[in-house]
Amino acid sequence: MTASPSAPQRGFPPAEYAARTTRAQGIMRDHAFDALVLTTPHNIRYFTGFDSQFWESPTRPWFVVVPAAGEPVAVIPEIGAPQMALTWLSDIRSWPAPRPADDGTSLLVGALGDLPRRFGRVGFELGREQSLRMPVTQFLDLRQRLPGLALDDGGACIWAIRMVKTEAEIDRIRHICGIASDAYDRVPDLVGAGMTDREAARALRIELARLGADATPFLPAVSGPGGVPQIVCGPGDRVLEPGDILFFDTGSTFDGYFCDFDRNYAIGAPGDAVRRAHEAMWRATEAGIAAAHPGATTDDLHRAMSAVIEQAGSIGNSVGRLGHGLGMQLTEPPSHMPGDGTVLEAGMVITIEPGMEYAPGRMIVHEENIVIRPGGAELLTRRAPRDLPVL
Repeated sequence: MTASPSAPQRGFPPAEYAARTTRAQGIMRDHAFDALVLTTPHNIRYFTGFDSQFWESPTRPWFVVVPAAGEPVAVIPEIGAPQMALTWLSDIRSWPAPRPADDGTSLLVGALGDLPRRFGRVGFELGREQSLRMPVTQFLDLRQRLPGLALDDGGACIWAIRMVKTEAEIDRIRHICGIASDAYDRVPDLVGAGMTDREAARALRIELARLGADATPFLPAVSGPGGVPQIVCGPGDRVLEPGDILFFDTGSTFDGYFCDFDRNYAIGAPGDAVRRAHEAMWRATEAGIAAAHPGATTDDLHRAMSAVIEQAGSIGNSVGRLGHGLGMQLTEPPSHMPGDGTVLEAGMVITIEPGMEYAPGRMIVHEENIVIRPGGAELLTRRAPRDLPVL
């Protein structure tokens, strides 16, 4: 089955990437960087549109340099040059990788050495929720070969660029949220007592693909009597029985963008305690959505949800936060937690994710995806039913 007629067209026009780059260059000036050097799949794709399953191979480093002015420069292995030439970039420099003695280092030194220096600083993916997809020894060698140029942490700058989404990005997240919402609505027809968690997850994964999801990299399926003990591992081979709660969480993608939201189901009639906990988390989600507007902080969202959770008699929450950013990655900054302090802006896409342990070893978590608009939150997911669904 192909994607629905309402699906966004795959890929972005050159104007989208040019606008992202221009906006990024303004933010780079604010952070005093002459350039950013990007090495990870998501950041490279964000600026170029280049995507490949070959990212599964860690053998070769890849680089994209975003200068303070002008188009980005790709410094990449020859094996990827033909596909990169189909993107909007015109300056593509390549070498016959892998070549451990000089795996693109000289080409990257040349690209950075040619740049005008206003601040004498280049940002790399060294900070919060970033990783450097190149050997550390190669990075240290770059520092030695670029005297007078500081290679610093560009993580905060990169997230300032990516946290606010364009309308085209939001369209893709909305679309995959719709696919996953439709798939969750089909769960009563797909899953029931006697199946294992693994079989239930397989049925949901197939439905997601049938409805048009490109991939489902994240799909915990966890069950337990009256609640679940954790929400990040599985599925296993536990058999669903009457009295169980089944928890699904899906991170599915469309055209490079994720949804991330969960749903809970009762196998047979649920007990009073789990019904009360489910109702409390539904109300906590409402509180989080209501608090999400431009100018509010992630701390404000945490406080709004926590007030409901505490009133419900929570005995713990091992998750550590009550939601996060969402986009090209399953989880992105910010984090809804005390001290994060991120000020919400229109265009940010975030999750609202209250959870509580209401009895030892029994958790209930709710999650929805929203985009911040000038007037408040726009729901991207189809809101979970207030009453716990029964399978």
